[in-house]
Amino acid sequence: MKTLVAVLLMAVSFSTAGDLKSLKAGDTVPAFTLKNYDKKDVSLEGVLKENQYAVVMFIATRCPVSNAYNGRMADLSGSFSGKKVGFIGINSNKSETAEEIRDHAKEHKFGFPVVKDPNNLIADVFGAMVTPEIFVVDKNMKLLYHGRIDDNRKEGEVTKKDLADALSAILAGKEVAKDQPRAFGCSIKRVEDSAP
Repeated sequence: MKTLVAVLLMAVSFSTAGDLKSLKAGDTVPAFTLKNYDKKDVSLEGVLKENQYAVVMFIATRCPVSNAYNGRMADLSGSFSGKKVGFIGINSNKSETAEEIRDHAKEHKFGFPVVKDPNNLIADVFGAMVTPEIFVVDKNMKLLYHGRIDDNRKEGEVTKKDLADALSAILAGKEVAKDQPRAFGCSIKRVEDSAP
């Protein structure tokens, strides 16, 4: 609980300062615990207890770009789940409800938990700006990859599978390319800053 409170306080200081800085490879990622759509706690530390790595994906139910990746996210989770890589979806959009998130996750057969980020606090801490946006974290809470899933919203026109390549390199004990491509998609719909 102390970890969650610390993360929330840090997030509030980020958002009220209006200074959202995205985490970069090599940064330490803060721990978090959020509720799944079924009201169960899902924590980054919990995923890393069962896996060597965690893929944190900021996603949405209404964003056409994020929705274009639904099948790819489900496939990546399935492909890497037996390789000590766990996945977590985070929905930070202010208007997308837990019920909507539940129905969306079931409809697209996500094999990973999708949690609600009330008031976009975790998105603020991570500096996540769009959906989908990806962060890969190791057991030491170090960020290894931050960027996109691949280079094209249209699956048939993909030429670079950035996330799959990064995960394959990590699992092979190789260094991930330092030139990590920026995520693209719909902006995260944040709660308005109420600070004076």
